[in-house]
Amino acid sequence: MSASGRSPVDPRLLRAFLAVAEELHFTRAAARLYVAQQALSRDVRRLERELGAELFVRTTRQVTLTADGERLVPFARRVLQAQDDLVAAFGQARPLLVDLNSPNLATGRRVLHRARELAPELELMARYESGLTGAAAEIVAGRLDASFGRYAGLDPVLRGRLEHRLVRYEPMAVVLPEGHRLAGLAEVPLAALAGETVYAGAGNPRTPEWTDLAERLFEGRGIRLAPPAPLAVGEEEFRRITTTVGRPVLAVVGFQAMAGTVSRPLTDPVPLSPVSLVWRKGLVHPGLDALRRAAAEIAGAEGWLQRPAGGWIPAEDSGPPVDGFPPRARV
Repeated sequence: MSASGRSPVDPRLLRAFLAVAEELHFTRAAARLYVAQQALSRDVRRLERELGAELFVRTTRQVTLTADGERLVPFARRVLQAQDDLVAAFGQARPLLVDLNSPNLATGRRVLHRARELAPELELMARYESGLTGAAAEIVAGRLDASFGRYAGLDPVLRGRLEHRLVRYEPMAVVLPEGHRLAGLAEVPLAALAGETVYAGAGNPRTPEWTDLAERLFEGRGIRLAPPAPLAVGEEEFRRITTTVGRPVLAVVGFQAMAGTVSRPLTDPVPLSPVSLVWRKGLVHPGLDALRRAAAEIAGAEGWLQRPAGGWIPAEDSGPPVDGFPPRARV
């Protein structure tokens, strides 16, 4: 709260305002900021409410600045320039530490790779914490900056200290030993797993959000969740346990199958793992901006936020979209 008794204006809202003020077009301004037009309009309306002033005159044909909007432009530019100067002085002085959970997960790896292309002058360093819950604790403690995973599966206390953007509805798969009865199928219907005991990280304190997703998927389908087991560390140990125990392992499409195993997509319905980019609340860093731009770019180009017809996600993950990216098809 400022000395005047009013809350300070979020610089993000000023950036949204200035983009529209310079473009005089909401669609072009949204594309420039790599956000959805719905989210941009929402930010402008929020800024108008906070300032108690109408900033734009909107018609079906054009957008123009009001007198208050004209008056705000130089103030907004000075505030944003000061923020950019601050980030230049401190934010770029250190690398951004980004947790990718596992080298076998493609979503975070691809977003990070694209962010490095968009901002080659920045140092974006990958870490592997194996699970969003484990990574989130590190983010809150300041030892990591960002991660990827199922935000709705986090403890509410952790969520209260984080921000996120939905990046992808990632189709799920099952990893099977080569000799398993279902290994010969090109796709595995969920009903075919009835009677099976499937491993989904139960007992791993770093991945309860994944185990919770599995429990919700298996409920009412006759699929048993494998009990807690000693954590397999490293590819060789994971492969050994998978092939010797003979149990299917819940994964996502694109998870790299190892020697002695095969990965098969799940169908009927297609289960989806909601993946968000997650970061510490209040974090300001140009590397985070690059990650958000990269995520929005790839999601738009490849339909990452489109749900296939009949796709399944938990009800807990069906809340309002973040940053204005709505699901394209309802469950």
